[in-house]
Amino acid sequence: MKAIAITRAAQNGSNIGFLSDIDLPTPVAEGHDLLVEVKAISVNPVDTKVRAGFNADKPRVLGWDAVGVVVATGDNVTLFKPGDKVWYAGALTRPGSNSEFQLVDERIAAHKPATLDDAAAAALPLTAITAWEMLFDRLGVAENGNEGDALLIVGAAGGVGSILTQLARKLTRLTVIGTASRPESQKWVSELGAHHVIDHSKPLTEELARIGVKQVSHVASLNNTQQHYQQLINALKPQGRLALIDDPDSLDAMPLKVKSISLHWEFMFTRSMFETADIIEQHRLLTRVASLIDEGVIKTTLGEHYGAINAQNLQKAHQLIESQRAVGKIVLEGF
Repeated sequence: MKAIAITRAAQNGSNIGFLSDIDLPTPVAEGHDLLVEVKAISVNPVDTKVRAGFNADKPRVLGWDAVGVVVATGDNVTLFKPGDKVWYAGALTRPGSNSEFQLVDERIAAHKPATLDDAAAAALPLTAITAWEMLFDRLGVAENGNEGDALLIVGAAGGVGSILTQLARKLTRLTVIGTASRPESQKWVSELGAHHVIDHSKPLTEELARIGVKQVSHVASLNNTQQHYQQLINALKPQGRLALIDDPDSLDAMPLKVKSISLHWEFMFTRSMFETADIIEQHRLLTRVASLIDEGVIKTTLGEHYGAINAQNLQKAHQLIESQRAVGKIVLEGF
């Protein structure tokens, strides 16, 4: 089968790495696995991080978002059958979706939204899982609840922010405040439903004051947490909640003590990596998100379509992700 893999580590201090078109044997489905013929994928920051940190001799297939068709199932599969169209984000510990065929555990996959084409659907799984778990599992927000509370989303125009903004606005009573620094990204966040959009290139407390908000109850920090950390603490109410997904070099929890602020990490691969007892929750939440899309409650976060799935186009997508100037998600489709 065709695949795109990182085949050689970066050299001379560069983090570019090498993505190459290669051929690999088609895998065989066993146990809870689905063998999926991949139709469309999207690119996430995790792809660039894994590529930059690659130092192995064996090629590694990246990609943690896919839409495809089930072509075979393992003996323990009960949720799907060959011919089903599915979407999923996969597992960090297994070969990724940048290949013609991929194995994925049925418990972290779901039927794709019927109203979206493959590319539009591929933009969503990883970010939808991350946003859902961050909002409801980590920050403890209740569906149709939290009236009077405010959520600050730092980096609301990116992939996770784009779906988190919609989920918070449509499924809760939170006041949703998104940050974005450029006119096009500010427009995007506003169109996704944020009540307010502020500029994270300026002091956040000043920007919140500009819109008449003294403090917020919840913060979802999606990038540059280390840069904004003290401002986020200042912006949070006593007993507020701070959740993050990025990778600060260090994070001192002591400044959170005086306000009794709780700190939460969201890592959407935890359930698949450890095969937790509740691993099937990712199947359930992706099923719910598909229903919300088909009902017209939320929409795809597709930003740009980069063409066919090949090494050249993927390299360009990685470069845009690393520039931190992407608006929405980058998708590729077809081999």
